[in-house]
Amino acid sequence: MSVKIRMKRFGTKDKAKWRVVVCDSKSPRDGRFIEEIGHYDPLPKQEKFVVKADRLEYWIKNGAQMSVALKSLVRRQQKKAKASK
Repeated sequence: MSVKIRMKRFGTKDKAKWRVVVCDSKSPRDGRFIEEIGHYDPLPKQEKFVVKADRLEYWIKNGAQMSVALKSLVRRQQKKAKASK
């Protein structure tokens, strides 16, 4: 079983929100998942991106692969954290 960390869409037609989930790579985008580890809301002026860092690290250590979009969001969040220090 190949495990992926990717985003699952929810919300309404013009107000999409995303959940960060760990799932089997063969399951559909909005289908079954193993664990929910965060969420992303792109619509407010200050976009909201929250991820449980310890769980993300755990899954990556155990061989899970992040999607391209999620990698860029995590990288952007890390840059913001460094800039605010």
